[in-house]
Amino acid sequence: MGEIRYKSIGVIHSPFKEPEGTPIQPTATEGVDGIVEVFPEYAEGLEDLEGFSHIILIYHFHLSKKPSLKVKPFMDSQIHGVFSTRAQSRPNPIGISVVRLIRVEGNMLYIRDVDIVDGTPLLDIKPYVPGFDVREVERIGWLERNVHKLPASKDDGRFIKRSMKLPVVYLMRPENGIRCVR
Repeated sequence: MGEIRYKSIGVIHSPFKEPEGTPIQPTATEGVDGIVEVFPEYAEGLEDLEGFSHIILIYHFHLSKKPSLKVKPFMDSQIHGVFSTRAQSRPNPIGISVVRLIRVEGNMLYIRDVDIVDGTPLLDIKPYVPGFDVREVERIGWLERNVHKLPASKDDGRFIKRSMKLPVVYLMRPENGIRCVR
């Protein structure tokens, strides 16, 4: 099989202007608002999405460094195979996040509980349906002894390209949106 190419259908906006310090999972970002800007040529595909309280965002980890098949994940000090982690630096740097959909206005999706860096390219959107997406699990591997660390875990920059390091940004969240002050 040859090369596979995807085209971005939009961009994700969030208060996280750089990977370092960004929470590593949506369940650790309760109340953090963001906006998904779907490019106008795809806006028609948003019809009926507002009927869902949660959506799955599929996106490209555009700031991740060259992939490694062995990584030290955020919540452990041991090396693990990349496919047993959620590390950004992977052969296909694709991320997924389940977020709360607040409202749809034209081609803009207002979301909550976002754990994604501002400017991240959006690849796809799917409705989150518990009957389809929730499974009973018997084990969660090495995370069994570390999952309790999630609320305090933040991206420390270990998976980003060093040339992509961005300046520190101070943020304010006014009632009607997200604003960045540099």
